Order: sequence, then structure tokens, then C-alpha cells
Amino acid sequence: MRVKNKDIAKITNVSTATVSLALNDKPGVNRATRMKILRAAKMLSDNSRLHKALDRLSEDYIIFLKIVKHGHVLNRDHDVFIATYLEGLDDEAKLNGYKLGIETLNSSDIAEAVGLLSDNRANGFIVLGTELTASDVERLLRIGKPMVFMDTHYDFESAHFVDMDNTSDVLKVIQYLQDMGHREIGYLRSDAKVRNFILRDEGFEKAVNHLGITLHEKYIFTVDSTFDGAYHDMMRHLTGRRKLPTAFFAVNDITAYGCIKALREKGYRIPQDISIIGFDDLPTSAIMDPPLSTLRVMNKQIGQTAMRLAMRRIREGDALPITKVTLGSELVIRKSVLRI
Repeated sequence: MRVKNKDIAKITNVSTATVSLALNDKPGVNRATRMKILRAAKMLSDNSRLHKALDRLSEDYIIFLKIVKHGHVLNRDHDVFIATYLEGLDDEAKLNGYKLGIETLNSSDIAEAVGLLSDNRANGFIVLGTELTASDVERLLRIGKPMVFMDTHYDFESAHFVDMDNTSDVLKVIQYLQDMGHREIGYLRSDAKVRNFILRDEGFEKAVNHLGITLHEKYIFTVDSTFDGAYHDMMRHLTGRRKLPTAFFAVNDITAYGCIKALREKGYRIPQDISIIGFDDLPTSAIMDPPLSTLRVMNKQIGQTAMRLAMRRIREGDALPITKVTLGSELVIRKSVLRI
């Protein structure tokens, strides 16, 4: 018995016109709806053409590739941070009929990532660019496949990026510290080769200049971005030092945790003696003593935006203009900053 379009429309809750477009592989129907219609048609029919169309759609997937080059940022302390990215990616993929594949590569040689992506038959790729340099991005782009980079961006690379708005986010922090009465503001930076850290360095200088705050070079401490490394480096900075700023901005929460441990061991109280604020809003920040004020990155929204951009790149190809998206973070005020 021949399946009627009105029957398919009834069980999928769409119009008969939409059913007709989907069954005839015409534009005007999004992937999720097309798959729903084809599945319904498959249930009601033994038509092999419908089966093949559904199978073809079901095989479409986008790969998320996490490249760990040095591990100064991408380590187990940040797994929960990446997990929220994945939640946003997966939600958006499912909504549009794609499968999300996940790959992790631990290698300082970008050639291994080039080989992995070149041999993969996925429709497109979302690459976590946290530890990637501009030249790494260029190498990956030469593969010639639909690709979006997230958690980083470069001004002069002709690639699609989705990242947090580091410059504006740092301004929020410094403005808040100034509003709380702080004028001697220090910065706990990292020399790890991470683009977001570099942007925060630049953002810190721009923010204090914009707000008319004196930039004290003696209050800018370079520490490692891991917990243990930050702790040991901060202990070294504090040895023999008599004067500190009234507040520190830390390049990320992990750095703040390590430096707080060092400060306490040297007899400083947080926030009575020195205030501190981080960046990322990792879960530990809310349960510290005192709870850490920080910037909450919109991880899930960044993941959703990256997936939408990847699907557009797949659909539109090179006709899609180069797109670089930055999403602002939310200032989370807790108990680690004292009003003076």
C-alpha cells in the first residue's frame, strides 16, 4: 500500500508540503525535520529509496577535536570547563540531526592533527584552539575541510572563530575592583603560550589605562598556569617582598587557587589583607573559603554558537564570509574582594 503524505504529516505534526519537500530532497526543510519525516516514512513503507536517504542523513556527523600541545591549560583541572563546551555542542548537533564525534590528541606536533583530520570523513570539524598558535591554525586550514575554531581567535587568520570576549571581560573585573575602592591593582599572569592569556594581558593594560588607574609593573607577577606551578612561583615572588597591591586579578581560576595557597602560607588573609578575583568560574570557586569572585564564561553558549557556525560552513561552503564571534562573560561576585 502506498504511503500518503497526509499520513506522514499527521504523525510528524508538519504540513503535507513540508513532507513533500523532504521526501523529494528539496531545500526548505531543516535537517532535524527532514530526518523526522524520513523516519516516519520508513516506518510506514518498505521503499528502499527512503531507507537510503535516511541512512545517508544518519551518517552525517561533526567532529570536536581537542588538541593538547603542552597541557598548561588543557589538563584535568579544566575537564569540567571543556565538558560544558561539549554540552552546548551536543545539544545543538542533536537539534539539527547531526552526530557529535569527540577526538583528543596529545601531541606538540600539529602534523599529527593534520593527518588525523585529513583521513577523517566527517562533514566538518570544530577544533578546540586553546593551545594552538596562529601557524597551527594555518596548517589545519590547508586541509580544506569545513572547520571552526573555538576558545581562541586570531585577528589576521582567515578562519572561523568562536571565543570569549577577553578584552571586555577583563575591563569588567578592573572596573569592579575600582568601584570597590582599589587603586593599586596587581595582575597574576602566565607565560604559557595561550592566545586567551595574551589577550587578557593586553586587556589588563588597556583596562587600567582606560579607567585612569596607575599601572604598577612591580605588581605584575608571572606564574605558571597549573595549581602547583602557580603556588611555587608565587612563593618565590613573595619571598622578601614587603608591599603588595590591595587586589590581584588572576589570569584564570587555577592560577588564583595556587596563589591563594601561597599567600596564606605567607600569612596574608583573603580578602582582609589582599583581594583576589579569577577568570573561568570553575566549580571549586564557589566552595572555596572564601568563595572566589570570578568571571563566568558562557561555555555552553559558546559551544552552541560554534556548532551553528560549523553547520553553516558545511551548508554554505566558501560562500560563508569569515566569521569571528566573541561572547561576553558574567561577573560573579562572591567574598574574595574587600571594599576599601
